[in-house]
Amino acid sequence: MVMEKARDVLVIGGNRYFGKRLIARLLAAGDRVTVLNRGSSAPPAGVVHLIADRDDEDALRAAVGPRTFDVVVDQVCYTPRQAAIARRVFTGRTGRYVMTSTVEVYEYEDSPAPVSEAAVDPLVVPVDLELPWEEPEFLDTHYGEGKRQAEAVLAAAGPEFPYTAVRVAHVLGGADDFTGRLAHYADRIRTGEPIAVPRTNHPATYIHVDEIADFLFWTAGQDFTGPVNAASHDPLTTEDLCAALAAQLPSGSVVFRTVMEGEPVSPFSFARSYGMDNSRATGLGYTFTRAREWLPGAVR
Repeated sequence: MVMEKARDVLVIGGNRYFGKRLIARLLAAGDRVTVLNRGSSAPPAGVVHLIADRDDEDALRAAVGPRTFDVVVDQVCYTPRQAAIARRVFTGRTGRYVMTSTVEVYEYEDSPAPVSEAAVDPLVVPVDLELPWEEPEFLDTHYGEGKRQAEAVLAAAGPEFPYTAVRVAHVLGGADDFTGRLAHYADRIRTGEPIAVPRTNHPATYIHVDEIADFLFWTAGQDFTGPVNAASHDPLTTEDLCAALAAQLPSGSVVFRTVMEGEPVSPFSFARSYGMDNSRATGLGYTFTRAREWLPGAVR
């Protein structure tokens, strides 16, 4: 049996949730893994650890030094400024740049059908580097826009910077889910407290935490470029999520409360369609699972 050549892979961020699962897969495959972060948490054994603030271009260059990589997987690129710095630092230093993006890039695409990557073409997305991207409140409220513009900066580099942006569906599963979104539902089902939903509550696409780690690992070994949607088959509704949780809880009941437009709703409750078409990835050779099959285990 011919062994594949080990790769030199840099992961920027990625010390929690599906990022740490990706690192584990890279190490298991025999890749030489380098992790770069600000030093707030140590990466797992077996990796090279670089410490730098990725927003500081000089510090990032100094930390990387003369190193080159077969693949860079950027888990924490949120703004066009960060993308511009990364593009300048890593052009000519990596054969492939994989940016973790998000379903939120489609926040303005209200289509009853799952949206394809063509709905948001990064080559035509306007970029404004002068917006206050460094302000946490601004970045939080413009999360999708930050990702859109970050993709646009990478796409504008052309062939000299081979990149792909993995647009990740809503992620579920794992005891280390730090978002608290499923816990929100579980707590209300236990106590019988109403769950706030919009008048018309649309389904959305999801992906299991292990599956997105698998998909990122697979993507790192491919050569396609541009955006790609990553989502399990089968959209899920708020009712689907709550029914799966209720089946695992010894007591409690699911009570929904319809709210008026503009009022806060529970997480994973959507007044607009929020589904992604995963046919590009499947056409490239990736086989996704079905969300309804893994959902019971995810909520358990």
